[in-house]
Amino acid sequence: MDLVAALHEIVGDEARVSTSPSVLEQHGGDLSYHAPRLPDVVVFPASTEEVGAVLRFANGHRVPVTAFGAGSSLEGHVIPVRGGISLDLMRMDRILDFRPADFTVVVQPGVMRGKLNEHVNPEGLFFPVDPGADASLGGMAATNASGTMTVRYGAMRAQVLGLEVVLADGTAIRTGGRAAKSSAGYDLTGLFVGSEGTLGVITELTLRLRGLPEHTLAARAVFPSLEAACRAAVALIGAGISVTRVELLDEATLHAVNRYKGTDYAEAPTLFIELAGTQAGVEADLELTRAVAGEEGCVALEHERRPEARHRLWEARHHAALAIMAAAPGKRLLTTDVCVPVSQLPDAVHHARLALDERGLDAAIIGHVGDGNYHVGFMVDPASTEEVAAAREMNELIVEDALVRGGTCTGEHGVGLGKIRHLEREHGDALPLMRGLKRLADPKGILNPGKVFEP
Repeated sequence: MDLVAALHEIVGDEARVSTSPSVLEQHGGDLSYHAPRLPDVVVFPASTEEVGAVLRFANGHRVPVTAFGAGSSLEGHVIPVRGGISLDLMRMDRILDFRPADFTVVVQPGVMRGKLNEHVNPEGLFFPVDPGADASLGGMAATNASGTMTVRYGAMRAQVLGLEVVLADGTAIRTGGRAAKSSAGYDLTGLFVGSEGTLGVITELTLRLRGLPEHTLAARAVFPSLEAACRAAVALIGAGISVTRVELLDEATLHAVNRYKGTDYAEAPTLFIELAGTQAGVEADLELTRAVAGEEGCVALEHERRPEARHRLWEARHHAALAIMAAAPGKRLLTTDVCVPVSQLPDAVHHARLALDERGLDAAIIGHVGDGNYHVGFMVDPASTEEVAAAREMNELIVEDALVRGGTCTGEHGVGLGKIRHLEREHGDALPLMRGLKRLADPKGILNPGKVFEP
């Protein structure tokens, strides 16, 4: 079988089928430390029909297919560990149907989050899931992405009303619809969101939009310890304050951010906070935030109302991972991604910090602490067995601690390659059902093989 020739015939455009070494390399890895693996060929479909045709061919010849978006995943999701086809969906980037009166929009999977907001903001609406990177919406749905605004609006699964998905045999199905809710049948939309390309390829998304708030304010609160900052975050949520974001950055993170961005933030445990709502409500909540933070020994609280100043603050937070990576050139990022019940957050972060210090490991702690999701980031040399082993051991310890506390091994990054064993530890009794669903949707195992489950 001449794989490349067959794909040329399917898409009818040789320029959208590539075996160029640079293109293969681009599609062989992500932002993680996981070892890259080049696909045999990269295909750039332009329609649902082309995706279906590629999958029918691949299924008939048992050729692995790994869907690819912006390539910004952190657990090896897009690495084609068994070669085959990397299915790059970024040319499917049209906004198909925008209905402001229904607060909905229909998009193709290659539409970027930033582009969508540019399109809908003039109508007083926005899409709230903000993972930091300007990721593709198809990739965000595939991993159930969340990020800084989850504490108020929920993760990706809460925003997806319906999907068009192509199954392994090339069949296209639709799930959900435009209605705000439904009790009709099984929640297939929720099943495909977060399935990491192992059950089907998302080719269209119907998304829920939100109204832009009247007034927004950003604040930066500095604390004497990580535990105090975490306790303050939990208290802010418990006080019913109109928090849109509450993000934790530790000393190491802010040191890296200052070097990377040229900022001069205090290098101490800090909460970046956003309040949004009516002007009167936000101003009242600012004073309540000041009081809550003061109870935990807050040493400084500064706030910004001007859009450009707020943008700078959140840009610094969004660039934290890039700053950490820039501080260790030549190394790769290994990051934890646990989420614990919010009441357990201060103790969980304290436990992680103590374990890092005991092992003498250089790492940064950041998190979406309003919903109990925190990360420990390590920079490791993938070629150093010792460095990778030490970071993995620490990761194991943090994940085990989160599970004991009633949490999860991944709050937002997904399972991919890195959390397969942890999924078994967390959901062992449900794995037979999950594997059964995988066999039903993808009986020949061609869709993103090697991810989520052990073979």
